[in-house]
Amino acid sequence: GLVLDGRTLTTIFQGGLEEKLLELAQHCRSVLCCRSTPLQKSMVVKLVRRQLKAMTLSIGDGANDVSMIQAADVGIGISGQEGMQAVMASDFAISRFKHLKKLLLVHGHWCYARLAKMVIYFFYKNVCYVNLLFWYQFFCGFSGSTMLDYWQMIFFNLFFTSVPPLLFGALDKDVSAETLLRLPELYRNGQ
Repeated sequence: GLVLDGRTLTTIFQGGLEEKLLELAQHCRSVLCCRSTPLQKSMVVKLVRRQLKAMTLSIGDGANDVSMIQAADVGIGISGQEGMQAVMASDFAISRFKHLKKLLLVHGHWCYARLAKMVIYFFYKNVCYVNLLFWYQFFCGFSGSTMLDYWQMIFFNLFFTSVPPLLFGALDKDVSAETLLRLPELYRNGQ
């Protein structure tokens, strides 16, 4: 692991040593920045995003973490003693740091699975609808007449576009939460 404080980060950013920092950080399993300013935190996140082209996740619990959370691809705010500023600026909010494991491994896996199924479903829905329109044009001699009334088209899109995502979002769980927590390697299948 690598631990950097605010003075070290100031030296790195003022001295143009960002490339060396990234080389060193890539050899570490984790990098921790402590006693740094909000600007330094966001600069580290932006540096990693820009140079490594990596997806970043920032976790913070106070107002000093807002710029870092906003600079990351995914921001997680922890509600706690330092107020709600980090939670208000984040994409996801948790009450304690220990809930991060369940957020990433369980809800992250379910989100991957649901999104994959929904993309396939939307292709299926649109192919079916366009296929009907295509064959109908042969039937009516390519006159451009409409196959369905206006209210039927609205009902078709409303029913087939809104109901399945709501049902999948609420009910679809391919693997139980206990299994996902016990076998964290299942998270990679979704990726």
